[in-house]
Amino acid sequence: MLPTEVPQSHPGPSALLLLQLLLPSTSAFFPNIWSLLAAPGSITHQDLTEEAALNVTLQLFLERPPPGRPPLRLEDFLGRTLLADDLFAAYFGPGSSRRFRAALGEVSRANAAQDFLPTSRNDPDLHFDAERLGQGRTQLVAALRETVVAARALDHTLARQRLGAALHALQDFYSHSNWVELGEQQPHPHLLWPRQELQNLAQVADPTCSDCKELSCPGNWLGFTLLTSGYFGTHPPKPPGKCSHGGHFDRSSSQPPRGGINKDSTSPGFSPHHMLHLQAAKLALLASIQAFGLLRSRLGDRDFSRLLDITPASSLSFVLDTTGSMGEEINAAKIQARHIVEQRRDSPMEPVHYVLVPFHDPGFGPVFTTSDPDSFWQQLNEIHALGGGDEPEMCLSALQVTFLVTEDTSRVQGRARREILSPLRFEPYKAVALASGGEVIFTKDQHIRDVAAIVGESMAALVTLPLDPPVVVPGQPLVFSVDGLLWKITVRIHGDISSFWIKNPAGVSQGQEEGVGPLGHTRRFGQFWMVTMDDPPQTGTWEIQVTAEDTPGVRVQAQTSLDFLFHFGIPVEDGPHPGLYPLTQPVAGLQTQLLVEVTGLGSRANPGDPQPHFSHVILRGVPEGAELGQVPLEPVGPLERGLLAALLPPTLLSTPRPFSLELIGQDAAGRRLHRAAPQPSTVVPVLLELSGPSGFLAPGSKVPLSLRIASFSGPQDLDLRTSVNPSFSLTSNLSRAHLELNESAWGRLWLEVPDSAAPDSVVMVTVTAAGREANPVPPTHAFLRLLVLAPAPQDQHATPTGSPDTILTTATPAFSPFTLVTQGRAGAGLAGSPWWGTVGGVLLLLGLASW
Repeated sequence: MLPTEVPQSHPGPSALLLLQLLLPSTSAFFPNIWSLLAAPGSITHQDLTEEAALNVTLQLFLERPPPGRPPLRLEDFLGRTLLADDLFAAYFGPGSSRRFRAALGEVSRANAAQDFLPTSRNDPDLHFDAERLGQGRTQLVAALRETVVAARALDHTLARQRLGAALHALQDFYSHSNWVELGEQQPHPHLLWPRQELQNLAQVADPTCSDCKELSCPGNWLGFTLLTSGYFGTHPPKPPGKCSHGGHFDRSSSQPPRGGINKDSTSPGFSPHHMLHLQAAKLALLASIQAFGLLRSRLGDRDFSRLLDITPASSLSFVLDTTGSMGEEINAAKIQARHIVEQRRDSPMEPVHYVLVPFHDPGFGPVFTTSDPDSFWQQLNEIHALGGGDEPEMCLSALQVTFLVTEDTSRVQGRARREILSPLRFEPYKAVALASGGEVIFTKDQHIRDVAAIVGESMAALVTLPLDPPVVVPGQPLVFSVDGLLWKITVRIHGDISSFWIKNPAGVSQGQEEGVGPLGHTRRFGQFWMVTMDDPPQTGTWEIQVTAEDTPGVRVQAQTSLDFLFHFGIPVEDGPHPGLYPLTQPVAGLQTQLLVEVTGLGSRANPGDPQPHFSHVILRGVPEGAELGQVPLEPVGPLERGLLAALLPPTLLSTPRPFSLELIGQDAAGRRLHRAAPQPSTVVPVLLELSGPSGFLAPGSKVPLSLRIASFSGPQDLDLRTSVNPSFSLTSNLSRAHLELNESAWGRLWLEVPDSAAPDSVVMVTVTAAGREANPVPPTHAFLRLLVLAPAPQDQHATPTGSPDTILTTATPAFSPFTLVTQGRAGAGLAGSPWWGTVGGVLLLLGLASW
């Protein structure tokens, strides 16, 4: 783990490294990768966000040498594209940057969503439009403040959402204002520091643009020295003589003075000042690095690393049954929990935070969450058996929610039963494990410690290899593929096993006998076997044959650098900007795009080796594993980024159902590559959107929330339920909805925040749409996270709208150097220099202040 006790320090000005900064002449501020269809060869908000995060992460790695490993050298990253895979492999060793890229993807999608969400896409304050520069700065600083508060509250999902919103606004400033036209070569010195007033702002009576009848408008700006920005649409209306945002979607640009000044894209049809796009992109990138640096300064290295999941560790959850019969299991679980915690303390695998959930007949809780291992152990040590019923006991869970369930029949028979145990009593465990990519393992009391140790070991960055068939079929072997990018393969088998054997591609087999065999080492703990294969494993097709009385569980895991992430989106072409509106799950009947992001392509031993090729994904039903179809993949952007896209087939989206994804490809030698997503996805029956205010909640306020529900797969009769945690008052004007095909319904909710609401706390609002009895549609959920903050005291230097500027403790920034290294992008660089595959840098004096 990154050291956290050493005060943050930076090299002085004498240590400046002057590196060439190369930015493509074709880059843009469209939302995300999908926007490139409208402006090929462009950089998007997503690109700027990722590049800035990688630069600050590299700076952190350079200043905090990895424990037990050689320190990183800046020169090793110059002259080639900076990729997360290379950076993480150099710092942590072999493994995957998947978690970091997933966290950064959350930030990037939240950034892009600002152009699509109904509550934000047309708000000029959130995009520095309509000369509302003071108000825009207020919103920007508030979003950064909320990022810090949410991160400290360990709600990293909310923190990443607010960070994405902040970065979107910050980047928009350089494209939507005339800062670039004024000839400025550095980011605005006061934009992130609200104690400094924004100077030289254009007033409502100041003309700013002349009329331009063409798509490209290089001479329409009047050349004054005041700061302005363009108007978009009709709200607010554009005053006489003012500049428009401009472009295809801007209705204000047809009103004199026509044209506009935005630098969002390479296309004059979207951006009248496309010729200044290079300078705007450069300044937006540098400003984004400033913002990430400010967050690091305020949060400290440990919390900043957790915000972006820079460390490979995860959260660790322990669920303990505290019923009266569980004394032995609780003691065994405590011992193993202490072992897991101490084993990972002060290491790269130290969990982000610890979660303890005591449960008993008939309830659970309270849930205890902390980032301090000593506080966790103190709380765990106070857990004792409380008395309860005779259900089988859920003893311990870890990453991916793997349940260890004890059911000692000899002890159960001696209990005073109050009811007959249901044969479905394990289904909740199985459902949670299935949804999270975990498993349910049955064990005896005496084996809890050993089996829990194995479960704890699986916290490492492992992938689960797909099995064919996915479940044991009597008399039929399970088949899995091993490629040259896998190591430390383990096979876990649990159940009422009579026998099993494992066979490698050469025909060498090993049975269930304990000890060292021809393929690896076998250990057994009751009905649980674990076989650790010798490295390097032979590549090719392996088989597992299991004979059992019941349906045993079989899982094959391995370590690898090659993995993948995925998400869904709806192509949007009629909003402020074209792009991909992100979805958490695909919606039945709605045309949906699948985006796949392959990790590990940049961490090969020889960067000059040919790239692997990925051809398609396989979709399987869950849990039966039947193949639903194969979808071809098309690369998007530079190959080393590993971005692939596919249009999901209408047959999959016609019916709500769970499904899993498997990625299929070939390595440079033509050998098969096969990876499976750890968690399944679900086609939901309706689109459910819940949106709220762009800022925080204040104690004593009543806040309106907006709800939209739409059906794209036929008539729906739905009941709507709402809940809020903590239990504030929440009312809604929509409790039922009848929807025809392609019909929507809108509702309004009112959330009342009491005066007693705790400042710096998170509120979770949930809306569930479920079919009525005559229309048994699976439920669809929408979640909205909101932050309660006390209003910040006003400062004498506050902007006219009242900026919450108390997040800063210094009025003047303390300058510190940054080394900027950029990701490669297609296109031409400055003065015709090649941009593709190059990395440049510039040592910048960027301001840092203590928030």
